[in-house]
Amino acid sequence: MAIQDNSSQNRWSSRWLFVLAAAGSAVGLGNIWKFPYIAGENGGGAFVLIYLVCIALVGIPIMISEVLMGREGRSSPIHTMRTLAKKAGRSERWALLGWLGVITGFLILSYYAVIAGWALNYVWLTANGTFDGASADSVAQAFTDLQADPLQMIAYQTAFMVVTIWIVGRGVTAGLEKAIQWFMPALFILLIVLLIYSFNSGGFAQGWAFMFDFKWEAVGPEAWLIAMGQAFFTLSLGMGTMMAYGAYVPEDAKLSTTVVTIALLDTLVAIAAGLAIFPIVFANGLEVSQGPGLTFVTLPLAFGQLPFGALFGAIFFVLISFAAITSAISLTEPALAYLTEEYNAKRQRVAISLGVVCWLLGLGTVFSFNIWSDIFIVGELNFFGFVDYLSQNIMLPLGGMLITIFAVWLLPKEMVNRQLGISSTAMFWAWRIVAGIVAPLGVLAIFVFTIWPLVRSLFNL
Repeated sequence: MAIQDNSSQNRWSSRWLFVLAAAGSAVGLGNIWKFPYIAGENGGGAFVLIYLVCIALVGIPIMISEVLMGREGRSSPIHTMRTLAKKAGRSERWALLGWLGVITGFLILSYYAVIAGWALNYVWLTANGTFDGASADSVAQAFTDLQADPLQMIAYQTAFMVVTIWIVGRGVTAGLEKAIQWFMPALFILLIVLLIYSFNSGGFAQGWAFMFDFKWEAVGPEAWLIAMGQAFFTLSLGMGTMMAYGAYVPEDAKLSTTVVTIALLDTLVAIAAGLAIFPIVFANGLEVSQGPGLTFVTLPLAFGQLPFGALFGAIFFVLISFAAITSAISLTEPALAYLTEEYNAKRQRVAISLGVVCWLLGLGTVFSFNIWSDIFIVGELNFFGFVDYLSQNIMLPLGGMLITIFAVWLLPKEMVNRQLGISSTAMFWAWRIVAGIVAPLGVLAIFVFTIWPLVRSLFNL
């Protein structure tokens, strides 16, 4: 298939490549450290069960809504929303929902590239034996030194952005598909290698118990909200990515089973990552509840004490880098698709322009860890904290909630039935109840839960 400048002319060459691309978008740093940690702290196996329920009732319905709208519109999220609004006889202002997704993804990419740059740096540091036999203080100091050095952070941020823009600039088949065909199998292989290594570390039984023992006493209302939030965020919902990728889905692909496959792959990677990480942590008697510090402080310390630790530590950070690249190319695609359509511009030129703007915006995140660390935008949020909070806690859930409401209640019934292959009234109403009522209420709960602390601090409530 020849590459066309107009993104609406592109198609995934197979359903499976779309599955890998969407799974690549969903799999990121949050899968590697966040899901295993929150599972262990919120009931273990009980939390995993709750999470799967939330994936089924919140994550999957919203993803199906995004993908079906993308395939029906066959263009960028902004043009898709404008087109579908016309078909449904609704206001063209719904195109603002497409803009919301595009801007959200762009904001996330601006700081995601900086964090991914840390992983690239740690591939080198781990491989050259920097952490071999190192003390806890020296490992922590290495992370502190990285954050305090804006030039070093900018160098790795730039390297990551160059790779991302080079991939997306080549188009769907020559760029996105080729990258997915290489990165996703490599990611799975690296994860399997780490699982085998972890199994022989001496702490596998503890790691398994941490994640899967059913601790119902640790489950409360907050655990349900955390599970819903993770189910929503881990699938890259509300940022236009799935709508943009959905525009390239072949007509013969069955959306419901395809999306379920994507969700299962994403969840399996998260669980496998936990089983690869926590046995190593427990085997070395280290603290598990450190968030990003687990990735950049605790694990390098652990690998530094183990046989062949430099090799497997480098593999771990290559794994994270691959996951970050597959997520980054999906964050770029919605804005890129819109600009190539709107201005009939060459994809490579648009990709470079977007990359430069995103890189400049990312400098704010770089400086938030050093020269701007004492400059606050709102309350105690510096530039990075503000962009992260705005995009993750406000724009993403708002976009996801509006997308599923539009898909379920405003699109013509015939259009939805055709895209989803719904053939009975019972199936249609089951879809409406789950996707049109349960999923939006779940996202609304996430929205209120995450924004309330900021409101309370701003107004001294």
